[in-house]
Amino acid sequence: MRLATSLVAFFLLCFLFSEQLLAQRGPASVAVAKIVEQKIASGQTFVGTVQPIKRSLIGSAVGGRVAEFPVNEGDYVRAKQPLAQLLINTISLEVDAEKAELELRKHELTELENGSRPDEIKRAKALMMAAKAGSEYQQKRRKRLESLYSRKAVNDDDIQQVVSESIRAEQLYQEATAAYELAVKGPRKEKIAQARSRVAIQQALVDKLESQVVKHTIISPFNGYVVAEHTEVGQWVNSGELVAEVIALDEVDVSVQVLENHVPHVRLGMDVRVEVPAIPEEVFIGKVAMVIPQADVRSRTFPVKVRIKNTITKNGPILKSGMLARAVLPTGAAQTALLVSKDALVLGGPRPMIFVVEPNKENQKLGKARAVPVQVGVAQGRLIQVKGDLKRGAFVVIRGNERLRPEQNVVIAEVLSPDAEPKAKAMKSDG
Repeated sequence: MRLATSLVAFFLLCFLFSEQLLAQRGPASVAVAKIVEQKIASGQTFVGTVQPIKRSLIGSAVGGRVAEFPVNEGDYVRAKQPLAQLLINTISLEVDAEKAELELRKHELTELENGSRPDEIKRAKALMMAAKAGSEYQQKRRKRLESLYSRKAVNDDDIQQVVSESIRAEQLYQEATAAYELAVKGPRKEKIAQARSRVAIQQALVDKLESQVVKHTIISPFNGYVVAEHTEVGQWVNSGELVAEVIALDEVDVSVQVLENHVPHVRLGMDVRVEVPAIPEEVFIGKVAMVIPQADVRSRTFPVKVRIKNTITKNGPILKSGMLARAVLPTGAAQTALLVSKDALVLGGPRPMIFVVEPNKENQKLGKARAVPVQVGVAQGRLIQVKGDLKRGAFVVIRGNERLRPEQNVVIAEVLSPDAEPKAKAMKSDG
């Protein structure tokens, strides 16, 4: 009993001390914006599910044995990051062999395109001149012996031998001349074209084998998270067999089913407030990305997808696939409503609330923060419909409300537009 009494006294002293400390530190510095009144469509809450904007069931393009599988379920992977590697020893040897053959073909083509070397032309010319000299000598010798033959100084065998040698020398000279002309002209165009074709055929073969090597590496098609593994190191996978499943969560879709009499009020691009019960301290504003024009014939509901930009932290995405969500969509005619900045909402308690600042009559920069529980409605840009003990034109705290206490004194540091963009960091509160 004494222990319980002592504990109560201790906590009472701590409370009084904290209240005294708050009083000593002075009023909290806040930024405020007015409550505005606008015409907006009446809304209704629809239950939906958080879904990834992209989901890929990744399979293997070829059959093979898994040599490496470096990812695990839950891992974040980037586009083109390897998910699995199949064995490529045999095909790598084939690639090396065909590349060597390709180099040979390229060198043959280069040799033909370069034509005859100067030394080869010089040699051909020298052979031609030697053959010419030999032919001229044999012609002179033939004339001399023919003159002797006419005077019966030589017999028939001698003259026939000389004639034969002169003809042979002339043919050798013509052959050497043709060889020289071919050396000067270089290879035929047709030969070069054939060599180019052989290079192209060999290049296509190398490209095909290298494509096979690439297919042995299974990669992620986009940035996302691995949510399922369908193989392991050492396992054989066939062509088309699943390896892993990857989903993209940089943005997510909240998919809801909307009744046919409500769906005409839903427009592409309109702002939608989304609540996720698993994250009660956050209110998400998304846009209608798709209205699927095909109803479920049994329930007469149309799928509507609200796209939300996700927040990625070191612990992963805040919005995860499969989470329960509630989207407030317009379902009726326009009506007059009170709206406040999205940043005015203070969540995490039993009900959403906002802090209304009642300025001091003597000094409009000073006032008290009154906590007002509200019911939240549809969204319009950065503004959100609220219902509660509120009046148009009243000031609500949109920055510095994280640590405010009901009836706490505040000093108004800024008066902002109701749809002002949030700062990178919230304003510090002295309370």
